[in-house]
Formats: sequence, structure tokens, C-alpha cells
Amino acid sequence: QAAAGARILIASQAPGLKVQVSGRPFTDASGQRLRAWLGMDEDVFYDERLVAIVPMGFCYPGRGKSGDLPPRAECAPAWRAPLLARLPQLQLVLAIGQYAMAYHLPDLRGTLTEKVRGGCVVGVGAVPVFPLPHPSPRNNIWLARHPWFEADVLPVLRQQVALALAA
Repeated sequence: QAAAGARILIASQAPGLKVQVSGRPFTDASGQRLRAWLGMDEDVFYDERLVAIVPMGFCYPGRGKSGDLPPRAECAPAWRAPLLARLPQLQLVLAIGQYAMAYHLPDLRGTLTEKVRGGCVVGVGAVPVFPLPHPSPRNNIWLARHPWFEADVLPVLRQQVALALAA
């Protein structure tokens, strides 16, 4: 989902099988957790005039040994830049997972944990980019090992989201 007036871009990986079938992004446990992280209800989350949801790959990439395969490599280079150029009102990019971080923060080095701990940074095009782990239940262990995420990062994230929506 995306409209020219969107203030926030949710840049995620690729749809999972359940989402591929539903045809609507984040209609799963990941979506419930992400909306809670953002402090955002479904009406705002699914309002394309406010929130653009554009994954790094548009289709379910298939299943691998330890979960879903990564987004198909040819997708983002083919269409991401032209699509983002049509979102001139963006105030904040939420880079969810390593593939979105690699695209939106190409010069930021470190592990996913280090990037998330570092918080919001100015990304490509001078729009602030907030790196986040994927909200999937598969990341419960990561979340349990990093209690600072909920205590320190989520309040700042919610503040950034509120500011972007109010702009």
C-alpha cells in the first residue's frame, strides 16, 4: 500500500505465506506485534494516505531450511527507487530486518543488533530511517535477550512515529 501523501514508509522483507494468501500486509502475528511497537491502531496502519507499506520483495519467496527465503534479489533494484520517488512526503522510514536495512542504510555497518541499538539515523535522501528487528514470533529469543529494545528503543520509536504522522 502506498499513496503520494504517506508520511511513514514501512520497509519490510517480503510477505509470508499467510500474508500472500490474504493479500494484505501484516495480517499475522508479526503485524499485531508491529502495530503494538508503533502504538498504532489498524485504521491508521492501513491508511495508505499516512502509511506506505512496501516490502523489499512483493511476493512470497518460498520456504527455506530455517524459515522463509530472502526476498528475490531482482525485485528491489527493478522497482524500489521509482516507487519511492512517488512518495515525496515521507517523514520516516522504518527499515524492518536486514534486507530493508541494507537497502535504506547502505553505509551503516554492524550487526542487526548494533544497528537497532543505534536508533534512528538519517538515511538515503535525508529521510530519517529507524532500523528495527522483524516483529515475527521467530524473533522472540532475540527480543528476550535484548530487553533494552522494549525499554529504550520502543518509546523513541513511538515518539518518532507520532511526529511523522503530525507533520
